[in-house]
Amino acid sequence: MTQLTLTSSPPPQDLKKLEKRKTRLKVIGLFAGCGGMDYGFKKAGYQVVYANDFEASVKDTYERNVGPIDIADIRSIDKSKLPSCDVLLAGIPCQPFSNAGNRQSTEDERGNLFTQVMEVLRIKEPSVVVFENVKGFLSAKDDKGNYMPERIRLELKKRGYTTYYRLLNASDYEVPQNRERVVIVGVRSDINRDYDFPQPIFKTSKLAIGSVLSKPLPKNEAPEIWDLSPQSIEIARHISEGGSWKQVPYEHLPERLKRIRDDMKKYRSPNFYRRFSRTEIMGTVTAAGTPENSGILHPTELRRYSVREIARFQSFPDTFKFIGSSIPNKYKMIGNAVPVNLAYWIALSIKFHIFSK
Repeated sequence: MTQLTLTSSPPPQDLKKLEKRKTRLKVIGLFAGCGGMDYGFKKAGYQVVYANDFEASVKDTYERNVGPIDIADIRSIDKSKLPSCDVLLAGIPCQPFSNAGNRQSTEDERGNLFTQVMEVLRIKEPSVVVFENVKGFLSAKDDKGNYMPERIRLELKKRGYTTYYRLLNASDYEVPQNRERVVIVGVRSDINRDYDFPQPIFKTSKLAIGSVLSKPLPKNEAPEIWDLSPQSIEIARHISEGGSWKQVPYEHLPERLKRIRDDMKKYRSPNFYRRFSRTEIMGTVTAAGTPENSGILHPTELRRYSVREIARFQSFPDTFKFIGSSIPNKYKMIGNAVPVNLAYWIALSIKFHIFSK
C-alpha cells in the first residue's frame, strides 16, 4: 500500500462515496451487544468476521441483523483461533465509567475487560482498533492514577499503535439524539497513516423528535411499549411538553421527591421526568429506560417511547428487527448500543484515512 499522510477528513459527501467501494476489510466486534457498532461498519462496506458478547439475550437480534455471534465470556475464548481482521471494535462496558455509576474504573472487574482486548490486539495485530465509551471515561482513572484515555494510549503504544481520541456528539453524525461519547482510535504505527475524525454534519430538522415520531411504523409491526408504573403515570400527567417534574404540584410528588424539592440546592437541582418537546433533539437514550432519569416520556402522550421510536433515536433503520426477550430488555439492548450512524461515519473515516490507496 502506498504510504500517505492525511491530516483532516474530507466533506461528508466525499466520505459517503466510499460506502460502496469494494473492499475486503474485515472486522471483529467485541462486546458487540445487539450490533449497533458492527451494523454501522457493515453499512459502510466492512465484513464482520467474528463477534462476541456475554449476554445471551442479544443473540437472536444480532444474528437476525448482522451475522453469527459467539455468546461467551471473552476471558474464556482462545484468542489465537480468532480470524484475522483489519479492524477490531471494542465497546468496553461503560458502567464503571458512567457519571451515574460508582466510578470504580479499572478496579472494577468490568473495567479490566479492556486487558482482554489488548490480548486480542497482541495476537491478531489489526491495522486499527476502535474503543467507544461514555463521557465519564475521560475523567475515570485506573488503579495507578492514570486517566483512562492515557492508560489506553500507553497500552497501545506498547503494542505499536498510535492513539487518537475525541469526545463526539452523535447528533453531529445524523443521529437524532444528543449523546456524547468518547471514541478512541488506535492505528498500527508501521502503517504510517494519520487518522482524523469525521467532520460534523450539518444538523437538520430531521433530527428533531417531532420528525422522528411523524414516521409511521413499519408495515405489520405492532408498537411495543413498556408500561409506566402507576406512580410515574401520576407524575407524568402533570408535565407538559418540554417540561419536567418541576411542574408537578408538590402534593402529587412521592415523599422522596418532596425531600429533594425541599432542598434543591443540596441535590444540585435535578431535572427528573424530563419530557422533551417535539422541536428538540432527544436526550441520551439510556439502558435503564426509567422516566425519572431519562427523557423517555413521549412529548404528548402518557407513555414511554415505543421500542421502534427509541431505536430510531439510536439511528437503527426500521429494517433492523429486535427479536425475542422481554420488552424492557429490548429497551436495555437499544440503550446500550452504539448509534448506527455514528459508527457508520467513523467506519467511513477509517476507510478513507487508513485503507484508501
